[in-house]
Amino acid sequence: MAQPVRAFLDYCRVECGFASATLEAYEADLRELGAWLTDRGLHAWGSLDLGLIVEHMRAMEQRGLAVSSIARHVATIRVFCRFMEAQGLLPKDPAQLLTQPRAWDTLPNVLGRQQVQRLLEAPRRRDAMYLRDVALLELLYGGGLRASELAGLDQQRLHGDLAVARVHGKGNKERIVPLGQPAMLAAKRYQQDLRPKLVRDSRPTDCLLLSRTGAPMTRVVVWQVVVRHARRAGLRGVHPHTLRHSFATHLLEGGADLRVVQELLGHANIQTTQIYTHVDASGLKRVIEKCHPRP
Repeated sequence: MAQPVRAFLDYCRVECGFASATLEAYEADLRELGAWLTDRGLHAWGSLDLGLIVEHMRAMEQRGLAVSSIARHVATIRVFCRFMEAQGLLPKDPAQLLTQPRAWDTLPNVLGRQQVQRLLEAPRRRDAMYLRDVALLELLYGGGLRASELAGLDQQRLHGDLAVARVHGKGNKERIVPLGQPAMLAAKRYQQDLRPKLVRDSRPTDCLLLSRTGAPMTRVVVWQVVVRHARRAGLRGVHPHTLRHSFATHLLEGGADLRVVQELLGHANIQTTQIYTHVDASGLKRVIEKCHPRP
């Protein structure tokens, strides 16, 4: 069962230009589905049908997986089955009638402005990686970047004179992200005062954020840094995407157009961005309660 998966991943990487994080998610989802089929005595993808897919989804739901995780599995299976049918490895696409579950049954966690400030002030000056961690947090919130986008950001794509970053998002698509003065100043201080000390002659790299050993930071390490400082700030359930959610929500609260937020986040579909209009509904309710004569 491994060969079709390898062929599918090669197709996604070479022909579609999907990001490495997407490929890793596809591989993990298909490995889990393959193991689930094997446990039931099925050892070929040709045995996959709609009934088995639905049963697999129910099994994940019974395990307590979040709706967003199940939705990702569904998306993976739909793309994989289309590929298998096109390659003649399946007589027909069994996932053709499979519908996507609602990925946002629960609203994303969003920090208030004071909570964001506490997080940004959480790194301690005596910490060896203080300047890097400040730059990391400021860039995540200041640009609404994904952890993978920040981890993959090279110095040459951070333009201090223009206060923008050229970011490679999902599908390896590039977008221009304006950055505020706090983020640019934090990045500049880190580049001048700490990054040269981290660089190793044996492993030169243009990657902006480096670990203590001089290696480029991975998205997992970016996640770990955010979680550590969030706990220090007394915040729970906070990760890099929380800052991205907060970035978008605070822009809309400030009057930004939804299409502008879509461009800044790099969403291909406006429907993905529209979740933030629901997140901001509580703010609209407060306005009505405060300003309307009959709230």
